[in-house]
Amino acid sequence: MIQSINIPLLGKKVFLPLCLLLMTVTSIAQSPKTNLPIGVFDSGTGGLTVLNALLTLDFFNNETGGQTPDGKPDFESEYFQYLADQSNMPYGNYAAENKTDLLKEHILKNIDFLIGNQFAVFKNNTWVNKTKQPVKLIVVACNTATAYALNDIKFYLNQQGNNINCIGVIDAGAKAALEWQQKNGPGVIGVFATAGTVASNGYPRTIKAFAKGMGIAEPMVVSQGGIGLAESIDRDWAYFVDTLQQTRNDYKGPSIKNNQYPIDTALLKLYNFNTSNNKILCEYDGKGSCLDMQLNDPSNYVRYHLVSLLEGMLKNNPGHKMNTLILGCTHFPFMKDSIDHVLKELYSSNENGHYRYRDILTAEVQLIDPSVETAKEAYLALRTMRLKNREGKKKPQFFISVPNTSLKEVSLQPDGWFTYQYKYGRVAGAHKEYVKVVPFDSSNISAATYSRFQKAIPIVFAAIQQANYK
Repeated sequence: MIQSINIPLLGKKVFLPLCLLLMTVTSIAQSPKTNLPIGVFDSGTGGLTVLNALLTLDFFNNETGGQTPDGKPDFESEYFQYLADQSNMPYGNYAAENKTDLLKEHILKNIDFLIGNQFAVFKNNTWVNKTKQPVKLIVVACNTATAYALNDIKFYLNQQGNNINCIGVIDAGAKAALEWQQKNGPGVIGVFATAGTVASNGYPRTIKAFAKGMGIAEPMVVSQGGIGLAESIDRDWAYFVDTLQQTRNDYKGPSIKNNQYPIDTALLKLYNFNTSNNKILCEYDGKGSCLDMQLNDPSNYVRYHLVSLLEGMLKNNPGHKMNTLILGCTHFPFMKDSIDHVLKELYSSNENGHYRYRDILTAEVQLIDPSVETAKEAYLALRTMRLKNREGKKKPQFFISVPNTSLKEVSLQPDGWFTYQYKYGRVAGAHKEYVKVVPFDSSNISAATYSRFQKAIPIVFAAIQQANYK
């Protein structure tokens, strides 16, 4: 009897003979591509937090592979290709727009870029292709991409016959949260992610499966879709424009007038928004009353969503306290200090002797950044497939997708990126080259964003500075 395994691909089930699967695993172990780079991709720059974990990890002994730090970075002999699909981000909104098929198409195009050998530059008013190396291993540094397309990616890579494995971030985050609770005590696990990741149910499903496998009680999981936070970190026009001084019609984030993500004026003291330097934009009537309020700063998105998460817990009365919060979007670790500060602030929030959130929130909440566990999995995969580089390290490369302006239908915002309507109005299967993938530079990454890299992930910032595209 021939055994088989079914693998979902773009909504379809495909059956592969088990013998074929075993042949593929064997060929992976024999792959000779040791001197190629490791590919890392995300919907934007958030995945650089995962790259930072890869560059700084010291959990293993580099000679033996044992789980004993040796004072050396585990990936010290490796170099990386990073891809930010900035033109098509935020990935978290595709589910809400019923465009997950289009999202998967974008993701597989990213895979094609990483395993391919070309990138683009704009020179003398025309696009010119240049040569790069393909990658030997792929880290999907995006929770939404992992949730919706990890199986599709693995199947696609298997079809290409290039023996490339890929690692996702959700398993790592779920495992780390459960392991922390095993050591420190049970509680509610919060998942703070993009709206798309939350809609996929990826984290609750994975946490449930891991808890069963670990032989522990399944914890309660609460989720909050952080609409606008990743977007504001990556300076998406629809959610954050630092030069604005008044409200606007093309804003897509939480507001008083947004029925789906309303700012509740009764909770303004709890939100405690930072109103300096136009970080909150208000529309007033002739009497000075606020008719609408729009967020215009990442820290205020953090405040809005953490209050919303806790208010949802109050309404649903979980009966337990949240002691663990998974940062289920790779952009969110950039705001880790802010998230920790706001949680402590909300724990201490006191009105007339009543602490609103102390029945559902512990004084200290463990913030789980899945990037470190993801880096560990990538290292183990590298050794298992015998792909450790022993032939000389090369300089890294950092790429970003930009609108393909030679495509006449493209619709752009004043900042030069796709409009919201065009981005989510496209359909899968149109076979159009919507974007070009080019190196990072000052025209596609703002000075403020580079400054954030320098402060939050200095090792990655230094790598960007030494990148080589020859």
